[in-house]
Amino acid sequence: MTKLSGPMLAPAQGGAPDAAIVLLHGYGSDGNDLIAMAPRFQPLLPGALVVSPHAPEPAGAAGYGYQWFPIAWDSAAQRLASRQAGVTGARPVLLEFLHDLWAQTGIAPGRTILAGFSQGAMMALHVGLSLPAEQQLMGVIGMSGALLPPEGFGGGKLARPPICLVHGDMDDVVDPNHSAEANALLTEAGYEVAYHVSRGVGHGVSPDGMDFIAGFIARLAEK
Repeated sequence: MTKLSGPMLAPAQGGAPDAAIVLLHGYGSDGNDLIAMAPRFQPLLPGALVVSPHAPEPAGAAGYGYQWFPIAWDSAAQRLASRQAGVTGARPVLLEFLHDLWAQTGIAPGRTILAGFSQGAMMALHVGLSLPAEQQLMGVIGMSGALLPPEGFGGGKLARPPICLVHGDMDDVVDPNHSAEANALLTEAGYEVAYHVSRGVGHGVSPDGMDFIAGFIARLAEK
């Protein structure tokens, strides 16, 4: 199985880490993209190790960067099918990365935030909600993504971490309705959800979106 690696930043306070923030990039990008968010989040969790692994496969259609899974571009139905198959297929490699991280650092799942953008958000939400209850994460953040519910979603055996969803209402790459639908589904299932729509924003994370995410992380840190 492919071993993930990517840029990593030591805790802002120095010393051994007592938490982790894992950032998953989008299609055709790499870990150097989202690691740029670290300075905004590190003061909120000064003991956190921040790591942003490169996805496991070259993004062939993009011609550069990496992908968590290939995308079918022909139709909306095919894109949905490729996402459903893709997150399931890529799940084991991300799970192995998380388990290795916890084993090597001693950081607990409950002190780990899993965040992603676009395709990375789909992975973060799917994997974060697929973990067993005893491995519940500190929180899961999905930026401009979609929820592909794991098998057993909503059941008592799976973790129920706090969720943060942020999406621009002018996104023409990943339909913002996907995050609206995820918010409704998660809320109905009893999850704690923080949901924010950035007005006039396309496929990206705007300053107000970053502020909303920072507030979410700050609340987690206070618990």
